[in-house]
Amino acid sequence: MLKNKTVFITGGSRGIGLAIAVRLAQEGANIVIAAKTAEPHPKLPGTIHTAAAEIEAAGGRALPLQVDIRDEEAVQAAINEVVGTFGGIDILINNASAISLTPTLQTDMKRYDLMHHINTRGTFLTSKLCLPHLLKSENPHVLNLSPPLNMETRWFAPHVAYTMAKFGMSMCVLGMAGEFKKQGVAFNALWPRTTIATAAVQNLLGGDQLMRRSRMPEIMADAAYHILSRPSRECTGNFFVDEEVLKAEGITDFGKYRVDTNLSDEDLMPDFFL
Repeated sequence: MLKNKTVFITGGSRGIGLAIAVRLAQEGANIVIAAKTAEPHPKLPGTIHTAAAEIEAAGGRALPLQVDIRDEEAVQAAINEVVGTFGGIDILINNASAISLTPTLQTDMKRYDLMHHINTRGTFLTSKLCLPHLLKSENPHVLNLSPPLNMETRWFAPHVAYTMAKFGMSMCVLGMAGEFKKQGVAFNALWPRTTIATAAVQNLLGGDQLMRRSRMPEIMADAAYHILSRPSRECTGNFFVDEEVLKAEGITDFGKYRVDTNLSDEDLMPDFFL
């Protein structure tokens, strides 16, 4: 289904983005890693080059590109290189994201701007520039890693700036799914039921204790694979949760995804926004 399909992933040098890249590479896809990290980071694992090595080891073709998705010219240049290399774009995964779980008085405007420029603007920009190529694909999909839209105070009050920026990604799904439905381009969102063991959880949210109560990124990767394998004309405008996607595929045992296999699913930490 995904063999020789070209997948453009933003921010895929580590974490969930990398896990999705490797999973799709196992199906023989061409994977474009469009991320900022070209040199090793002192606090974060992975670069576009280490990601490319993992993708090729998994059976896919990799194109690592250093891209800041806030830069329109850089995104367009990257897309031009992808089309020149692989001939087109079939799938876009808007994974790149900035996070700061700070209340209003503790949110400086530099951090506010970063979240909105990467999360909302970056998702809109990359979608806009990939669309001319997606429209030529047989089964075009856009998947945003963003939460279900829920306009309740409890999701905004603790960190309104971050929630606005993440919901901006989800609004792109809502609007573009309707806008491009007749043309057959699918726009969907995917979010985890539990916290996921990534560098953000380790460094920003809860350290080792929260990591133990999380699932591994592979659950998101498997869910993404099933979504992206569906006919785009029949699967659009959805706000998917990883667990629900897998249950619909007949998968009910999630034990292999737990970081600490001694814990039960009830012991895991529910993710934000759910």
